[in-house]
Amino acid sequence: QVQLVESGVGSVQAGGSLTLSCSVSGYSIMSNWMAWFRQAPGKEREGVAATYTYVSATYYADFVQGRFTISQDNAKNTVYLQMNSLKPEDTAMYYCAAAFVGRSSVLSQKNYKSWGQGARVTVSS
Repeated sequence: QVQLVESGVGSVQAGGSLTLSCSVSGYSIMSNWMAWFRQAPGKEREGVAATYTYVSATYYADFVQGRFTISQDNAKNTVYLQMNSLKPEDTAMYYCAAAFVGRSSVLSQKNYKSWGQGARVTVSS
């Protein structure tokens, strides 16, 4: 059974930094794309970043604008999202996703089978 557990939830002021972790069990993060999504209140879930070590590829949503970095520690089977220069509009629940099953965008939620429970990030102005 695949389990994803996010940690690093917190509140920061605008301009601050926060790192989210996603510890994965029952699935190797090296086997396919791993991604982070977010969902703000009243909005649809949107892709933030995705990475696939085997093909050395990483993708980011346009709104990231160089502020976030997705990375992974294969030995710990853990994926990270380092977020810098946070803005109030980054306030959302952040979700880790695994088990990519699609053939299209790696930042589309419909292409992932397994999800974490979410980590709340609040950025105050």
